[in-house]
Amino acid sequence: MKIAIASGKGGTGKTTLSTNLASFLAEKFKVVLSDLDVEEPNSGLFIQSDLIHWEDKYKMIPEWVQSKCDLCGICREVCNFNAITQILDEIMVFPELCHGCYACSELCPMDALPMKKKKMGELRHYVKGNLSFIESKLDIGEEQAVPLIAQTLDYIDKHFSEDIIKIYDSPPGTSCPVIEATKNADFIILVTEPTPFGLHDLKLAVETVRALKNDFAIVINRFGIGDNNVEKYCKSENIPIIAKIPNQRKIAELYSEGKLLYSEIPEVKRELEKILKFLNSVNIGSFQNLTELKGEGTL
Repeated sequence: MKIAIASGKGGTGKTTLSTNLASFLAEKFKVVLSDLDVEEPNSGLFIQSDLIHWEDKYKMIPEWVQSKCDLCGICREVCNFNAITQILDEIMVFPELCHGCYACSELCPMDALPMKKKKMGELRHYVKGNLSFIESKLDIGEEQAVPLIAQTLDYIDKHFSEDIIKIYDSPPGTSCPVIEATKNADFIILVTEPTPFGLHDLKLAVETVRALKNDFAIVINRFGIGDNNVEKYCKSENIPIIAKIPNQRKIAELYSEGKLLYSEIPEVKRELEKILKFLNSVNIGSFQNLTELKGEGTL
């Protein structure tokens, strides 16, 4: 079962919910938490665990071989991302724009654009008890998050069985990285806050999730500030609100210290229990009869 935690904007509490929900579930079940916000991962600040695996991640970029090229221009014509251009008698490749689709390389009649590996980031795998934590991070200067997110999800699918609960701390917004992180999730939890900005970006996120045809529900973070327009919107759209995390100074203090909330704030633990109860009630994937799972399955 795969649960993606997303939002229409940054700073709403995705990481707060992801780390606390994963740690809460890991008290009884095998859980994988993955930080897919590869441009700025921060779930690791709250998960104290042991590093068991580390690897570099690469993307494939074409490399021009001048001696083979007859300057036919096919590569430039087939590139949908403007990553290849021709200036006089030279072909220039822009790695930052290349999506690694292989079109230029495969369609070159002279084999003048072989694909070469280029390091784009790294992946780290940590373990603490029942909780496995996967963190990927782009190298400085790399602009494309999607290839690294895709490879991180492939790593999880390869190393963990379908029986294990998988929680994805997704990037913020509604752009390509979010689509990649959530498109194959069994369920999406959208985190928002009861403010005009929160409502505006929640509507964008809802439109995106509906276009993907994913099942989803809402968690309101910092409940008690702002207004009740988020609740009115969810009611009008028939969207379930499955938890409301209260706005408390103590929460902010614990968060600033890199500590989990549910073990020290009973109200937060009760809201996590509500989320678990909801997921169990709607029979999403392996959440059916979740209370009977024994947490079996590991690397």
